[in-house]
Amino acid sequence: MTEAQIQKAPLADRILGKLTSRKLLVWGTGTALACLGFVTSGDWVTISVVYIGSQAVVDTVVALKNAG
Repeated sequence: MTEAQIQKAPLADRILGKLTSRKLLVWGTGTALACLGFVTSGDWVTISVVYIGSQAVVDTVVALKNAG
């Protein structure tokens, strides 16, 4: 991330980016919600796979864009 991008990022995103990865945050939040009974295990898997998969695509596109 460039300095300009860091400046434009919302405060919460900058703080979370420094503390942990978003993928781990999604996993932790989903696990907590599943343990508390707010989501089923199937919903937890779906949320995790969709977010992590879509984030991987975004990361790949950004890497390809920056490489070329």
